[in-house]
Amino acid sequence: MNTPLSHIRLLDLTHMLSGPYAGMILADLGCDTVKVEPPGIGEGTRRLLEDDPNNSIKGMGAYFFTLNRNKRSVAIDLKSDEGRKYFFELVKVADVVLDNFAAGVTSRLGVDHKALTAINPGIISCTVSGFGESGPRFKRPAFDQIVQGLGGGMSITGSGPEDAVRAGIPIGDLAGGMFAVMGIQAALLSKAQTGEGQHIDISMLDCQISLLNYMATMYSMSGDIPTPIGNSHFVHTPYNTFNTADDQIIIAVIGDKFWPAVVELLGIEELDTPKFATAKARLAEKSFIEGRIGDVLIKETADHWLMELEKARIPCARVNNLAQALSDPQVQFRNMVVELEHPEGGTASVPGNPIKFSETNDENFTSPPLLGVHTKEVFREWTDMTDQQITAGIQAGFIAGGD
Repeated sequence: MNTPLSHIRLLDLTHMLSGPYAGMILADLGCDTVKVEPPGIGEGTRRLLEDDPNNSIKGMGAYFFTLNRNKRSVAIDLKSDEGRKYFFELVKVADVVLDNFAAGVTSRLGVDHKALTAINPGIISCTVSGFGESGPRFKRPAFDQIVQGLGGGMSITGSGPEDAVRAGIPIGDLAGGMFAVMGIQAALLSKAQTGEGQHIDISMLDCQISLLNYMATMYSMSGDIPTPIGNSHFVHTPYNTFNTADDQIIIAVIGDKFWPAVVELLGIEELDTPKFATAKARLAEKSFIEGRIGDVLIKETADHWLMELEKARIPCARVNNLAQALSDPQVQFRNMVVELEHPEGGTASVPGNPIKFSETNDENFTSPPLLGVHTKEVFREWTDMTDQQITAGIQAGFIAGGD
């Protein structure tokens, strides 16, 4: 495949969401990604939604189906000494080992960075966890909403101070996965220069603090603790969602250059005054201005207003539901909705790869694997082990898999 990371071998020990998402991105970028799962049961998300007829295909739920494309599966019992011996045969030739186990699990299993470097001194390892691998309370369990809450983002999301709301997409998990990808790629670049591997410690809470960005700086400057303000903005007006005769739309007036066009298009006499010419003046009367705009917009459909707003070059958008978002011509053109096959038949549409390259952009999406189906194949490709040794491991239960 003509992909940028096709020379990289990745062992993916992840489960649930943050780790598998990182592994999915790296697999989409071309890494030869081998998912290492417990024999018999596999990774935890194999079971999620498996019995939901609306959200599974042949017993494979939407979570696993989406997150494990472009990966191969081997089944290894990492809890046994013999199983780890088989695993270490893969480590010898791997470039990266990725996991999102809870704090201390890799050490208990004997697959932490120290153990990996004893097998492969140049290995890059990465652990995504709730709170990282150091600090006064890093051993606490964590899931997406836990870190969203602790990270401050929930406190500024919602309609008001008493209405904190988590993000509709699991940004606690997904951000951890994205930062893991960044860290791994940086470590690969470093290794290309120094020849040395290293361990990457990703805390989902750290990622949430990073995403606060200028909001955190504003707090440190002013001392003012921000609260939720719905879909409006603390500087710009009008900047909000508005009801039309059918769908909601967004109008986003940044600065002052778009304001005259808004006034002219909507024809609201009370707003056609020099006192509203500046963003600061409009902010002082935000409720009045956005209320009057809302009174006008409700009289026509979203399509009507979007056409008129776009003609006037006023920043605007429909608040798309998922059906509308996934069918958007721009999204479709960019190959951001792709058809993925189940290995035993059946298909579903999933989000594509948002990273586009000019020269190495071979976008192929292989089926999410059945448990252990590639065990023999991977050991034959990656190691010098004989078929007899591989078969012996399968018969003893240290590894599992098909032909």
